Amino acid sequence: MTIHPVKTEQDYRKALLHIDALMDATPNTKEGDELDVLATLVEVYERDCFPINTPDPVEAILFRMEQMGLDRKALEPFLGGRSRVSEVLNRKRSLSMSQIRKLHDGLDIPLENLIGAVRTNG
Repeated sequence: MTIHPVKTEQDYRKALLHIDALMDATPNTKEGDELDVLATLVEVYERDCFPINTPDPVEAILFRMEQMGLDRKALEPFLGGRSRVSEVLNRKRSLSMSQIRKLHDGLDIPLENLIGAVRTNG
């Protein structure tokens, strides 16, 4: 196969099929090198065509609450009182740096998910 940039959906599909055929290639061989180059080209195409955005901070908090079986009251030590929890979860107030640190340390929510801009409702 002649390797060329992956620019179209058809190029992408062909590259994936060829990668599949080369998956058992030994590293540092012609086939292994071809696999490395194709995988890099596909990775660039996927990054450009299928970006994965970080979630909204509130979505990240709600997801972690669901994972851990937490209710709103469980967020009070991280966000403040009941009204502050309500304001954050209803997108009326953005997270402070202190709240971000507490949520990260206490609930192990990735910082990059908490730092993003909250989409407020007015």
